[in-house]
Amino acid sequence: MTTAEKSLTPLFERDEAEDLGKRWESIQAAFVDRPRESVQQADDLVGDLVQRLTKTFAAERTNLENQWTDDDEVSTEELRIALQRYRSFFERLLSA
Repeated sequence: MTTAEKSLTPLFERDEAEDLGKRWESIQAAFVDRPRESVQQADDLVGDLVQRLTKTFAAERTNLENQWTDDDEVSTEELRIALQRYRSFFERLLSA
């Protein structure tokens, strides 16, 4: 495992990810008896996930921007830290 992989935080908490997995399993199990409904539920679940990810990443980006744009007197060290945080954020986006 690389350093970058170690620094990536999960996109969802464990309980939340397990709940999402159970929802998917339920949708998949219902396919035989209700295929159209299962596909609609799958679409809804994926849509919900995309919305949640979009909100999460938009909030993270806003937080990053606020760390270095609020003050004209930002030090080089603060900018270095901001760049590191952007790198971590970028890697999370790539892993999604």
